[in-house]
Amino acid sequence: MKIAFVVLGFPELSQTFILNQITGLIDRGHSVDIYALKGSEVETSKLHPNVEKYQLLARTYYYSVPNLPRNIFWRLLKGFGLLTAKLYKSPEVWLRSLNIFQRSNAMSLRPLYKVIPLLGKPNQYDIIHCQFGLCGLQAMSLRKFGLLQGKLVVAFRGFDISEFIQQYGDGVYSELFKVGDFFLTNCDYFRQRLLKLGCAENKVMVHRSGLDCQRFIFNPVKVEQASIQIVTSGRLVEKKGIEYAIHAVAKLAKIKPNIEYKVIGDGPLRQPLQQLIEELNVTDTVKLLGWKDQEEIIEILKKSHIFIAPSVTAQSGDQDAPVNVLKEAMAIGLPVISTYHGGIPELIQDNVSGFLVTERNADAIAKKISYLLDNPQIWEQIAQAARREVETNYDLHKLNDELVDIYQQLLMQGFVRMSPQEVVRTAVTY
Repeated sequence: MKIAFVVLGFPELSQTFILNQITGLIDRGHSVDIYALKGSEVETSKLHPNVEKYQLLARTYYYSVPNLPRNIFWRLLKGFGLLTAKLYKSPEVWLRSLNIFQRSNAMSLRPLYKVIPLLGKPNQYDIIHCQFGLCGLQAMSLRKFGLLQGKLVVAFRGFDISEFIQQYGDGVYSELFKVGDFFLTNCDYFRQRLLKLGCAENKVMVHRSGLDCQRFIFNPVKVEQASIQIVTSGRLVEKKGIEYAIHAVAKLAKIKPNIEYKVIGDGPLRQPLQQLIEELNVTDTVKLLGWKDQEEIIEILKKSHIFIAPSVTAQSGDQDAPVNVLKEAMAIGLPVISTYHGGIPELIQDNVSGFLVTERNADAIAKKISYLLDNPQIWEQIAQAARREVETNYDLHKLNDELVDIYQQLLMQGFVRMSPQEVVRTAVTY
């Protein structure tokens, strides 16, 4: 199959789940091109080695809209120059982009400028796989222009089905639900939300984000070291809830001075979080490590004892699905503490494969850490349950096979294999 991945940015250090799908499809003999709105914002040395190994940058096309002249006269003049210079490449695309009767913003020439980067690029695909609903909206537009052709599959993953909805309203994806061929969510929590927004039940299924379990050697930790290493990994943004973990560790440090807490990642809240660490007088206990590549993260996880993912619903509405690095920690054998948030309870069964607390509850996080430290005999049992959960439901190789199966059934039959319950519901619908 020939597949186009439409993404917001590439390569992105925090989105290895997308990279894993791309390389998994290539390994299975399929051709993949990448369409990205922007490039990476992290230094090249931090990028995943598979970006170079698979020569993915050579497969990547960037479709960001060039800067538009603010003056309408200069915008028209520049647009006319582009039109006369490149009309021969795809005249039908230009005419579609300028159809003022169908597009109210055509007189701004934004649609015209939007298609410029993709003229002359490949456009015939079996599958157009959009990562995040925003990319689905972009691809829907590009498909109308004739710049991309193929079955439109859209994966919803987090902010696109939470924050974006709160910002733009429940109807923002209405047209996409009508013209898209199939939709995926990375947890049932988001699937239910899609259904409430009007997506047809027989057009959406859960397809989880996986990890390569073989890369994460299971080695349950033992509480024998003099120092207890606690770790969190994620972007430093509100929905990660890192401030509550810092408060929890600061509280515990007064009675358990052998605790160290490391936070991997970067983002807009780095300075406020550093200020909080200083205000709580825990600069020797809590460290913000900045961005790390996946190999560096794995090495830190191997040397740690407890992993915390204190996710919260941001004021913007942004929410998390099951966090990928949380799965990695569970695969390695770390006891994990997270929250009743978004799709996370689908990954962690409280008191069985980890621990869950309510959002924004530093005291509850502190109690769970203390409970773990006081009861080392339960660690291995929890770690075993966590590893089984990851191997059963989040194995990357199984999920990549499932993704190929979804594509093939969509192409051959026009629908995707469903569970018996979904078959019954679909039969009743029709």
